Amino acid sequence: MKRPLVHPLDRNATEEAKTMADFYEETLGFTPNSLFTMMHRPRIANAFVEMNQAVMENKGRVTSSLKRLIAYLSSMTTGCRYCEAHAIRAAERYGSHEDKMNNIWDYKTYPAFTDAERAAFDLAIAASSVPNGVSDEVAENMRQHWDDGEIVEILGVIALFGYLNRWNDSMGTQLEKPAADDGEKFLSKKGWNIGKHEY
Repeated sequence: MKRPLVHPLDRNATEEAKTMADFYEETLGFTPNSLFTMMHRPRIANAFVEMNQAVMENKGRVTSSLKRLIAYLSSMTTGCRYCEAHAIRAAERYGSHEDKMNNIWDYKTYPAFTDAERAAFDLAIAASSVPNGVSDEVAENMRQHWDDGEIVEILGVIALFGYLNRWNDSMGTQLEKPAADDGEKFLSKKGWNIGKHEY
């Protein structure tokens, strides 16, 4: 794309934009351009932030780092370069081991991953595929390793990133430099590039 579909608001454009910018400084170290684009309609941005907080809240075994790896695989499946870079950056910031981040593509056989993680990753890929690929086998494997509340948390991450994948790929959101650097660091060896998200 020659330019984003809609340019983001300046972070200082409104008091609401400033408040949201502060929240995301902790999560990613910067506020995503995607959020400033949503701020053209503040209710959408506010609803997104509320959903994001609810989905990423930890209730037990589904850790912050695992949620970000699930988000990465979901985004990789849909092909959103912007969200892939954001998810892998957040995975590092929330404590994912570099060994896992460097071998996430081989999760089915790489020994650092547990069977429970593999089940969650299988669900992430199946649920992010079009048409949807969640089968009885994928579902039963999830039930063997996770309780109902945990499955809801995991699917919440996948669904949240489904929204973000469509938003950012369709918007052509410009990828911020810190996320681009992490995408290059962790993902480029598997073919990741900034794609349409550079202007």
